[in-house]
Amino acid sequence: MKPFRRHKAIVAHLDRENVDTDQIIPKQFLKRIERTGYGEFLFYDWRRIQEGPDAGAPHPDFILNHPHYQDAEILVAGKNFGCGSSREHAAWALSDFGIRCVIASSFADIFHSNAGKITLPEEQVQTLMTRAASIPRYQLNVSLEDEMLHDDHGLSLPFSIDPFRRECLLLGLDDIGLSLKHGGALEKFEQRHDKEFWYAPRPVDSAAARREAAL
Repeated sequence: MKPFRRHKAIVAHLDRENVDTDQIIPKQFLKRIERTGYGEFLFYDWRRIQEGPDAGAPHPDFILNHPHYQDAEILVAGKNFGCGSSREHAAWALSDFGIRCVIASSFADIFHSNAGKITLPEEQVQTLMTRAASIPRYQLNVSLEDEMLHDDHGLSLPFSIDPFRRECLLLGLDDIGLSLKHGGALEKFEQRHDKEFWYAPRPVDSAAARREAAL
């Protein structure tokens, strides 16, 4: 996983509440076994025209299709983002599309566990949405090192994040990476386990073996 320390990027605002995981990545696209390749299907039903002769073409009214936001890497969203089914593909789709940070006033519990994100009070989220909507190519600087958000227009907002999740993001460690930090200890355990329980020859009671053979 790529470490996240400081990141300055264009902000896109998705002013919708209760965005569920089936809208983030619709179920018909969950056919891959890799974590990549989902970005083109992010918000598919909203990003694409669904009916008529232009079906499948980019929907001109959706925020991420607007020229000002096409290369946005920070998404400011409404409350309860990521609700619905348990779907780690939602976090993968956002990442594969290029979104490095999602900011909202609240997240659904399972999505909250599947992705690193920033929670702010609702009034601060609305301030960011207003600025993203009114300032062309609005950018926000996210510092996980300092736990601060600031822009080039005088806004500075502190945020807090779980210390363990913060450390993992700073070091670029997902669950697999965390396990591999203990690779040496795991290897020693496996070797000892194999020797004691699987591969080591068992002592044979010769008298019992002769009795069994006689039967």
